[in-house]
Amino acid sequence: MCGRYASTKDPARLAAEFAATDATGGSTGADYNVAPTKQVPAVVQRHPRGSAGEPDPDRTERSLRLMRWGLVPRWADDPKIGNRMINAKAETVTAKPAFRTAIRRRRCLLPADGWYEWRRDGDRKQPYFMTRPDGASLALAGIWETWHDPSAEEGAPPLVTCSVLTTEAVGPLTGVHERMPLALPAATWEAWLDPDRGEVAELLVPHRELVDSLELRPVSSAVNDVRNNGAELVAPVADPGDPVALDHASDPG
Repeated sequence: MCGRYASTKDPARLAAEFAATDATGGSTGADYNVAPTKQVPAVVQRHPRGSAGEPDPDRTERSLRLMRWGLVPRWADDPKIGNRMINAKAETVTAKPAFRTAIRRRRCLLPADGWYEWRRDGDRKQPYFMTRPDGASLALAGIWETWHDPSAEEGAPPLVTCSVLTTEAVGPLTGVHERMPLALPAATWEAWLDPDRGEVAELLVPHRELVDSLELRPVSSAVNDVRNNGAELVAPVADPGDPVALDHASDPG
């Protein structure tokens, strides 16, 4: 699963990295402990609309926007349902009523420095931070929806929400947890974001080469508390319970 991640780059830098325009409205601040219900940057690609509100079928624009983590389906009566919709399984996303329309029409990328997962060893749980050694962002596959509050005034903006897609873990990640977010390599971004493409089954699988390149870093249990938020959360620590995983950790010196 994916229940916590880090996203610390400013919007302008993310927009440049993902070849998008910045539509976030300004800096969101570095977040080393992104948790569900927070506002998160997301990359989308849509047909621009003209003055009459009609989409231009001949052009698409890629932009960086803010969304709330925890997808609220359009048909939901209560937006609190999003608290249970932070992840969507890649194996069932095309069939689940809450997700099946979004996976065909509204896909996004969620930029992340890396994500956290907890390896269980008896009663002990050791947090890990999965990240790219080169400092480039990971692009987590996501889906998004808009929800209109029926009690809101006419013309009120909709609530825009998202979920992270997850798959079975592969490679060294299986030593940490059985699930992982679906991270997409740059070569697949255009296909994933294409608003005219309804079928993406071939992309809903782990990309082993990308996974094998990740650093698996034991980190402090301070990340367990969502109130903690600083660079110290991603600093490597020794994990005496798993010497094999330490081979994948960065050298703190």
